Parts: sequence; C-alpha cells; structure tokens
Amino acid sequence: MSHSDQIHRYLFENYAVRGELVTVSETWREIIKDHDYPQPVQKLLAELLVATSLLTATLKFDGDITVQLQGDGPLALAVINGTNNQQMRGVARMQGKIEPGSSLKQMVGKGYLVITITPSQGERYQGVVGLEGDTLAACLEDYFMRSEQLPTRLYIHTRCDIENSGAGGILLQVLPAQNADSNDFDHLATLTSTLKTEELLGLPARDVLWRLYNQEEVTVYDPQPISFHCSCSRQRCAEVLNTLPADEIDQLLQEDGHIDMHCDYCGSHYIYDVVDIAALRNDNAGNSSECIH
Repeated sequence: MSHSDQIHRYLFENYAVRGELVTVSETWREIIKDHDYPQPVQKLLAELLVATSLLTATLKFDGDITVQLQGDGPLALAVINGTNNQQMRGVARMQGKIEPGSSLKQMVGKGYLVITITPSQGERYQGVVGLEGDTLAACLEDYFMRSEQLPTRLYIHTRCDIENSGAGGILLQVLPAQNADSNDFDHLATLTSTLKTEELLGLPARDVLWRLYNQEEVTVYDPQPISFHCSCSRQRCAEVLNTLPADEIDQLLQEDGHIDMHCDYCGSHYIYDVVDIAALRNDNAGNSSECIH
C-alpha cells in the first residue's frame, strides 16, 4: 500500500473545530483497475473515495458507511463502501455514454446523494439529499447542514495523470455540543481554501498542515492507513444462491452448465456447477434436520 493512502485527524487547540486530511492513490487504482470507466467517472469515484474516507473517520463505532450517487443520467450509480478500519471498495454503473469533461450533474442528471451508516450493533441509518450543489463537496456540505446542523467544509482535489494519479481532501467541522464562533470557523475555512492540489498530493500530511495553519496551534494524531478490500467470498455467494428458487437455479444450470457469480467491486468470479449446487442443497437439508431436532 502506498504511503499516501492515509488519513490524519487533527484538532485546533484554540477553536472548537476539528479536521481530517486524507490522500489516496493505490486504493483508488485498485477500485478502477478492472473497469473501463471514462475519465469523468474515474474522477468522480476518486472524489467519492476521499469523501467516504473522511466521513468514515467520523464514525464512533464499528461498522461501515456507504456513500452513493444515483440518478437518471448516463451514470446510473456511483458508490463507495468503507469500514471504520478504512477498508474501501467501490463501483459505478452506466446506462449511457459519458462525454469527456462531463460535470457531476451532466453524469448523474436528476439524482440523489444517499449515505447509509450500518453499525455492527444498533440501528441502521440512511440519509438522502437531492443533488443541489454543482460538486460532490457542495452536496456533502448540504447533507451535513440538513442532517446534523454542523457547519462543515470539504475540499477535494484529484489528479488524473496516468503516471501520477491520486486524490485527497480535507474536512473541517465544528465540534458538536460546543459553542464555536462562526468567525473562527470562517477564518480556518479561508486558510484551508488556499490549499493547492500539488501541495496536498505532493507533500507529507504534516507539511501540508503546517503550510496551512502555521500561525495556529494544531494537534495532529497518528495516521490510519487506507486500503482496498472487498468483502465478497464464495460463502457469501452461496448464501445468495440459497435464497433463489430451486427451479430458477436448475434452469441456469441447464442453459450454461454452471452459474457464474461475478463481483462488480473486485471482478472475482465464483463458479458453481451441478456438483457444487448439489452439495449446497445437501448442506441445507442437513441444517434443516438439525433445526427440527
């Protein structure tokens, strides 16, 4: 994993404001490598990856978060899923041609930003906002104001050069339950807005933060690594097959001789032939017998 695939959390000693800085390169390349996405889609997935990492870092529990865009434009869906351990995966689905240089709204059309938080224990939460902003960062800022009433600023930068690609971002947010001065937050936001792409993606995180806030007192915590990880498995595919009607499975086997379970996230294929399906059915029969007794 690249040294750049990390997230740094930081706090301002004299202001009720917290920050996060993230940079990714290898994780992003792993997400797009097996897909022939147009460059605007690659760029949007990079932005979504940065945003999801920043949002995942706000979770105070074990679990995962999914950030997805869906609409009626040529890009039907773009989604990144992340865990509290900063393990990421993502995929996009297109239903039309996407022209070079397409904007967010040109790709998604009339659409929504959907954020789903699923803790390992507790209630699942889902927030939905319309895509009112022109950028993903603006849409997420709108989400925070609507759902949590917390002033938030996101700064997302991408670089799509073939040999030097990467993405990064900074999140600034007023600490909840504290009376932060709006002028203080605006001051820090103004400083952060001076950040250049080459600085964020080319310098170590602590150097970036010093350049931005060298007149402030900032506590920077140890970084957390970010990595690509897909949770698909043969067992999970078998669980899906077990939910399908037996006659539907038999028809698929008769037509193709096997069932190919393909993971859109990582490109893995899980093949089940007649013998595999028979074994699954025997296992299910055995489990049913155990339940009866």
